[in-house]
Amino acid sequence: MTRRIRFNAFDMNCVAHQSPGLWRHPDDQSHRYKELSYWTDLAKLLERGRFDGIFIADVLGTYDVYGGNDIAALRQGAQIPVADPLLLVSAMAAVTEHLGFGITTGTGFEHPFPFARRLSTLDHLTNGRIGWNVVTGYLPSAARNFGADDQLDHDERYNQADEYLEVLYKLWEGSWEDDAVVRDAARGVYVDPAKVHHIGHRGKHFTVPGIHLSEPSPQRTPVIYQAGASPRGVRFAAENAEAIFIAAPSKRLLAQTVSRIREALRDAGRDPYSARIYALATIITDATDEAARRKHEEYLSYASIEGGLVFMSGWMGIDLSGYDLDDPIGQVQSNAIQSAVAAFQEFDDDGREWTVRDIGRWAGIGGMGPVFVGSGATVADRLQEWVDETDLDGFNLAYAITPGSFEDVVRHVVPVLTERGAYATDYVPGTLRNALFGAGDRLPDEHRGARYRAGAPGSTALSDEVSRPGAAVGS
Repeated sequence: MTRRIRFNAFDMNCVAHQSPGLWRHPDDQSHRYKELSYWTDLAKLLERGRFDGIFIADVLGTYDVYGGNDIAALRQGAQIPVADPLLLVSAMAAVTEHLGFGITTGTGFEHPFPFARRLSTLDHLTNGRIGWNVVTGYLPSAARNFGADDQLDHDERYNQADEYLEVLYKLWEGSWEDDAVVRDAARGVYVDPAKVHHIGHRGKHFTVPGIHLSEPSPQRTPVIYQAGASPRGVRFAAENAEAIFIAAPSKRLLAQTVSRIREALRDAGRDPYSARIYALATIITDATDEAARRKHEEYLSYASIEGGLVFMSGWMGIDLSGYDLDDPIGQVQSNAIQSAVAAFQEFDDDGREWTVRDIGRWAGIGGMGPVFVGSGATVADRLQEWVDETDLDGFNLAYAITPGSFEDVVRHVVPVLTERGAYATDYVPGTLRNALFGAGDRLPDEHRGARYRAGAPGSTALSDEVSRPGAAVGS
């Protein structure tokens, strides 16, 4: 049976995103990230290509591990300057009907109470097409700019995120009953106070006693995305995520990661296929294999090795600026770097000894995922091979240049996959959650968030908690 392949576009409100240096290419338009028309045109293109959604990354700091400062990141435009992702969504939603929006926001530096309202607002305005990519943060510069000396340690960040999600589930799922808004003009009652509940949360990191400020949105809880691959991150994803983003340049590593995630979902009491798993990839395609190879070589001539090393230093926590570009990578004393190189070599092994330059060159287009180069048919072959051999659901597609890379995928790859029965011919109507799973708009009963639904033990109706004249419905 032919497996269906799903696509998300992977972008960020900045220049070049995961391909530092490609902003110099004459056809790249990422410098227009400040213009609404850039985003609305991209959204319409992706919907023509029947992408599940656009996944918008974000960071609240700078990549300052390389060289111990942010000079190289600024020089290369390595995700700096960067603008807010949430403010793009309403404009893109206004010109589309089906495209989903996965927005990245961290749990470390924003209180969950106002954040819950912002996402409920977007879920209302998009008719239920919002997803939230939960990140715990990794850049030390972000922590410093919020008044901390450093990030919390890795596992404690996830512990804090667990409580953050608990607060949000209580607000989104438990604070308002479905029929709380009565809008009864005859009785002069807009909201039935008996059907609105204080969440009464008091925890280690957050105290939120009151009610959610927004009435229930189409999905209540947005579709939860997550991208952690550590053991603690996988456990967090298994308890919360409905779409999981992973990155590895080899099929072997991807297959291992997918297997661990499916098993963790099962251990969490969920269907192992209750989360869609997308792998990072970049596609460079054209009418023929030779034309695609020429395009790839052209893009490589613009890619920034320094920019790639800025990213690798930030992702791995190792300053690579002190090494000569021609130093063998074996001289870099870092298990993380060595593991990354071993994975790169599985995808692109010509027998040479990799150097620091090779690492920067590899990371210069698309980041930590594979780059598939070829005609539409050749790329489709590779994508189907990877999905069949790794149990992936699809790919988060980064770009070399934008919107050109996405235009090429829609023009050359999507028709081939569609003809093979490996790609959707139309959207499933309704919310993002229903489009992904076809099982309705709300969280499934076995999801962690479902236990916080209105009427769960411990909920207190506002009219029971607050005694005041006129509190009774119809008084």
